Amino acid sequence: MKLIQMTDLHLHADPAARSRTGVPFSRLQAVVAAASAEQPDAVVVTGDISQDETAASYAAAARLLDTLACPWHWLPGNHDRLERMAAERAPPAAVDLGGWRMLLLDTQVPGAPYGRLGVRKLAAMATQLDKDRRPTLIAMHHPPVAVGAAWMDAIGLADCDAFWRTLAGYPQVRTVLFGHAHQTFAGQRQNAGRTVDVYGCPAAADQFLPGATHFAVDPDASPGYRVLALDGGHLSTRVVRVCDAYSGALQEKAARPVPGV
Repeated sequence: MKLIQMTDLHLHADPAARSRTGVPFSRLQAVVAAASAEQPDAVVVTGDISQDETAASYAAAARLLDTLACPWHWLPGNHDRLERMAAERAPPAAVDLGGWRMLLLDTQVPGAPYGRLGVRKLAAMATQLDKDRRPTLIAMHHPPVAVGAAWMDAIGLADCDAFWRTLAGYPQVRTVLFGHAHQTFAGQRQNAGRTVDVYGCPAAADQFLPGATHFAVDPDASPGYRVLALDGGHLSTRVVRVCDAYSGALQEKAARPVPGV
C-alpha cells in the first residue's frame, strides 16, 4: 500500500493568483503530476485547501485531485470553509488502507490559526479506535508536537496533551501526519511506553523557514509531498520535492529530523 500526503494548497478562485513565492495552482498541478507518477494507492490532503475560502477554489482542487488514478481524501485546515469543502467531497472519519487504517481528524477552530480537538472529537476518535485494532495512522492539520519554530508552535494543536493521553490506550496507532507547518518534519513521541512516529509535509504552496522565531517564508525550498509505504505492520517514508513548480522536475530529499519533540 502506497499512500501520498499532500498539504496546504492555498488555492484561489483565480488560478493565476500569486502567493508569497509563486502561483499555488501551478504548483499544485506540478505536485499532482509528480505524485500521480508514483502510482499511489491513496492520497490524503491534510488541510488548507483554499486561501480565499471560495467555492471555486475547492472546485479547482477537486478537479486536479480527480486526475489521480486512485482514491483521494481531504480534511480541513484553519483556512478552510468546511461546508464548501463538503460540497465537493465530504471528509471521511476513517479510510481503509488494507492492512492499515487511517483516521482523519478535524482540528479546526473557526476563525483561529491554532487547532483544537475538544472532548467530543477526542471521544469520537476513541470510538473509531475501539472499532478496529489494525495498525493505524492519524492525519490532521495542526501539529500535535513542537516543530521547533516558536511562532508555529504557538499555533499548533492547543490540546495536544489531551490528544496524546487519549491515544495512550491504543497501541495500534503507529504514525501521525500533519500539515500547517509548511515544512518537512520527522520526529517521534514517546507515549505510554511506546514510540509514535510524527511527520510533517512540505506544502504544495509556499514553504516556511524551519526553526524561525517569527513568521518567515523559505524562498529556496520547493513544494513537495510525502510518500508512505505500508507493508504489513511496518511503515517507511520519504519526501519528494518538486523543484521546478512549472516544469515538474523532481528531486528527492531525506526528511530532516527536528530536535525538541
